[in-house]
Amino acid sequence: MSEGFPYRESFRAHLRLEKSLAGNSIDGYLADVSKLFQFLAMAHPTLPLTSVDLNHLREFLSWLNDMGLGARSQARIISGIKSFFRFLTMENLLPDSPASLLESPRLPRHLPEVLSAEDIDKIISVVDLSSPKGHRNKAIIEVLYGCGLRVSELTGLKISQVYFHEGYIRVLGKGSKERLVPLGHPAARAMEQYIQFVRVHQKVAQKDIDLLFLNNRGNGLSRIMIFNIVKSLTKKAGIKVTVSPHTFRHSFATHLIENGADLRAVQDMLGHESILTTEIYTHLNREFLRDTVIKFHPRARLH
Repeated sequence: MSEGFPYRESFRAHLRLEKSLAGNSIDGYLADVSKLFQFLAMAHPTLPLTSVDLNHLREFLSWLNDMGLGARSQARIISGIKSFFRFLTMENLLPDSPASLLESPRLPRHLPEVLSAEDIDKIISVVDLSSPKGHRNKAIIEVLYGCGLRVSELTGLKISQVYFHEGYIRVLGKGSKERLVPLGHPAARAMEQYIQFVRVHQKVAQKDIDLLFLNNRGNGLSRIMIFNIVKSLTKKAGIKVTVSPHTFRHSFATHLIENGADLRAVQDMLGHESILTTEIYTHLNREFLRDTVIKFHPRARLH
């Protein structure tokens, strides 16, 4: 029953065509719903789908907990279950969703590592521009931080998606969704210098002819290579915290919000489907909060 739960293929089509989810995300949702039907087959083997209620779903959560699944895994599964029952109600297969009142376990708030603007300047300053790959690596860091791209978006970025005169790049994000991201002057200048002084002299593999960032053999860069570039530069700059390519995305969003950017605008630039995902970047460090109070609160100023 867990391998072939009712309406599996219809739900798959809904996720692919109407929700525009990628293959891995679809497989995850189907696996989550399969777990529910695995439980129902064991605990309530004669129970029809139309009779599943909130109590059955709470039993399912207890079963997940007894299996040792953590809060984050449970929350992800609940999200998949809710999506499945919403789909059933949309298709008029159920009058209402028994999962609508199902509560997810409270998750610990994870605040991402963020670099200061000074740290980012240090990283860029140690790039060796006397070598061809130095211009490429500087452009990579400038684009990661200046545009807030995911690693996969960076490695897949094409020259035809960069609009220098208009000041935008067209990014192909998760689920093949496109978005426009403003291109600041430092990132644009670094890309132009890389294209004009380095990339133009490379022999490029035919399949990667439009890719922006290339390795020494004229092929596209792998995710691992981006990680290694970031690791090498941060070590050379003397940055003590663990830094990954995603750290620049976190820093991009945090610095925008700290300086007054609209949360919805940041959501659009990051390509987040839900603004709840973007809200994590509203965290501010204690020093910033303290400086804000001292600067703006009438009773906190020194006289």
